[in-house]
Amino acid sequence: MSEQNPPNKFRRAAPPPAKAPIPAGQTNTAAYGANGTVRLNKRMAELGMASRREADAWIAKGWVKVNGKVAEMGMQVAPDVAIEIDPQARGQQATQVTILLNKPIGYVSGQAEDGHEPAVVLIQPQNRWRDDNARFFFNPSQLRGLAPAGRLDIDSTGLLVLTQDGRVARQLIGEDSVMEKEYLVRVVYTGADPTAGAPTQLSRIDDDPVSTNVQAVFPPVMLARLRHGLSLDGQPLKPAQVEWQNPEQLRFVLTEGKKRQIRRMCELVGLKVVGLKRVRIGGVMLGNLPVGQWRYLAPHEKF
Repeated sequence: MSEQNPPNKFRRAAPPPAKAPIPAGQTNTAAYGANGTVRLNKRMAELGMASRREADAWIAKGWVKVNGKVAEMGMQVAPDVAIEIDPQARGQQATQVTILLNKPIGYVSGQAEDGHEPAVVLIQPQNRWRDDNARFFFNPSQLRGLAPAGRLDIDSTGLLVLTQDGRVARQLIGEDSVMEKEYLVRVVYTGADPTAGAPTQLSRIDDDPVSTNVQAVFPPVMLARLRHGLSLDGQPLKPAQVEWQNPEQLRFVLTEGKKRQIRRMCELVGLKVVGLKRVRIGGVMLGNLPVGQWRYLAPHEKF
């Protein structure tokens, strides 16, 4: 296996219409190579220099050097190589924005679906929070490549991050991300046990869902299961922080994000979610940002 590919053999600036077979002996799609080498774009992402896609674009433009030589697309590098980035790349990166939106109910996080609009349509000058003191001016170019870094269900509200910066996206939703996400979850107690063959009552006095002082009737053993011991889609969930915020509302802190995870977790212990709001991602808080409005991530804020 060679340590690098012939120059210009493959271009990643635009995805091909269909997957083409890789000729024998080529290693340009392998993240890792022989003797502990790693693909250059992956190494740049690991070092926080750029996302993989961004790194490929810079390499294609000749903006990356490895040990003083212009890098080639798909090349494998040792972990200790010196990687230099052209100032033009840094300048381009500095113009990328990250936006915080308080997503309303009824909007989907990503692409439009089932007649529902994507949250990105709210990123317009008239919806910018008037108390946003970030020194950025809105420009339509900021919508180009702006994508959600994570999901928030259509029935949920709260903090949604949209970014042009692949480094931010990797930090929040990368394969090795353990970013904390905090939610406030209003619940009612039905007592139904979906793991049983037929509906049963865990500890109910009557047949009506309990919507006030849920904490008083919810079994502590089930709270312990929310924290650790549940599985979804055949996979055990990571430990979660779960505690009562008030008698009708739970506070969840998760480090993973399966589809509709909190709602499904609650169903497994006889709870029904009637309101869900994300209030924090890492070190960034939703704060007083009004529903349906957005602001820029400030330079001093870090996830």
